[in-house]
Amino acid sequence: MPKMDYVLRNATIVDGTGALPFQGDVGITGGRIEQLGQVTGQPITEMDLKGLALSPGFIDVHTHDDFAAILYPDMAFKLLGGVTTCVVGNCGMGAAPFPQAATLARAFHPNQTLPGWEGYKGYLAYLDAHPTSLNIAALVGHGTVRMAVMGRKDRAPSPEELATMKALVQEGLDAGAVGFSSGLVYEPGCYAQTEELISLAALMKNGGGLYTTHMRNEGNQLLEAVDEAIEIGEKAGVPVQISHHKASGQKNWGKVVASIRRIELAQARGLNIHADQYPYTAGSTILSAVLHQGAFEDANENREAIAPENVVIASTQSTPEWEGKSIREMMQILDLPPREAVIKILEKESGATVVMHTISEEDVRLVMKHDSTMIGSDGIPTLDGKPHPRLYNTFARVLGHYSRELRLLPIEEAVYKMTGFSARKFDLVDRGEIRVGAYADLVVFDADTIIDKGTFMAPNQYPAGIHHVFVNGVLAVKEGNSLNTRSGRTLRRQ
Repeated sequence: MPKMDYVLRNATIVDGTGALPFQGDVGITGGRIEQLGQVTGQPITEMDLKGLALSPGFIDVHTHDDFAAILYPDMAFKLLGGVTTCVVGNCGMGAAPFPQAATLARAFHPNQTLPGWEGYKGYLAYLDAHPTSLNIAALVGHGTVRMAVMGRKDRAPSPEELATMKALVQEGLDAGAVGFSSGLVYEPGCYAQTEELISLAALMKNGGGLYTTHMRNEGNQLLEAVDEAIEIGEKAGVPVQISHHKASGQKNWGKVVASIRRIELAQARGLNIHADQYPYTAGSTILSAVLHQGAFEDANENREAIAPENVVIASTQSTPEWEGKSIREMMQILDLPPREAVIKILEKESGATVVMHTISEEDVRLVMKHDSTMIGSDGIPTLDGKPHPRLYNTFARVLGHYSRELRLLPIEEAVYKMTGFSARKFDLVDRGEIRVGAYADLVVFDADTIIDKGTFMAPNQYPAGIHHVFVNGVLAVKEGNSLNTRSGRTLRRQ
């Protein structure tokens, strides 16, 4: 009998199902878990994990790493945080068609060059040939598809345009995309009516795949936006994932009680609907989108004004001295009122990204505890600037701060929300659990010391307490250091 590749002994196993932790060994052969419990036999490599926790690798269900996976294939900003799988293509921002995707990539990765590809088949094939250090699953982005067919036109598509959009979405699904995403606060997704989204999402009915959405509003009209997401799922006959569930803006704090109730009622009617969340009271996006949403104008029932001191520049292409400065500080530097100051900033830095402090800590905790919520970082991988610390630290923050320090949820529930729950929702077969036959995507961490280290002023820091990471049975991180193994795979819809 051939030797196992690894035996990990004496670990505290948190298996990703929500079950209580238990002591045991894990044997790995050929990229999968071969034995669990008391492992017999001599492996090629044996590791004693006494005093350490062993869990499935974290699945980041909400990322914008479509192009980072190509430009930074080591993916250290995720891998060293324990992430072994990223779902890309969220918020309607997809990797194909390429000309429109490349426009988006320039905002996230200025001065970088992409190789080009044809459709999602070409994108996934490129990643097959040039693997990253973790697994990648892709969503088809509605906004990218709509821009390819209609540009930025603010109208419903003609029958011919809708047919072309359907063909592009279907190409992605046929290539293996795990779902279809929308970003209804961004151009051109914001111009789509509900019927358009139902028509496109319905392509997944009976064929697998889910509809994920950055909803049309997360503030004053949060509840109406949740209703629309539910309507799309029910009429299209597909599962729904609400992206980064929150209530933005102080006057909307507490609305998550009602949005959660809407999710519960839809579940009771039979809809497969859940949400993801990042564990912070600040979000992050491109500054042009914040301006487009009217954040620097007087508030009305559809638009939410944001205090200029609560919007902080995260990344710029040619003016790094602006990074870390709030719009309030930029108003003083430019001697302009808020909207005019932002327009001036965008004239020089059209792709500027920002961090926005607009969420209630009480809401964060309420959403995190709820059964409908899994974890996703939503990090923007602008590595040269001051990206939101969630890019590096999301999962360690949940385990260290919210689970251990605040005792908001036990470790087994926290791990479930970032592993087994996520794998089941996104149909990532044989991922997200420690069981015989599952892929050996694994994280070894110290449950007593794991914690986020990044701050908003110094975000580019790896979390503490993560010792080893395995990706498809290959040791990818050893003693906190990346081995640059590139053992990730593209994960296609089954």
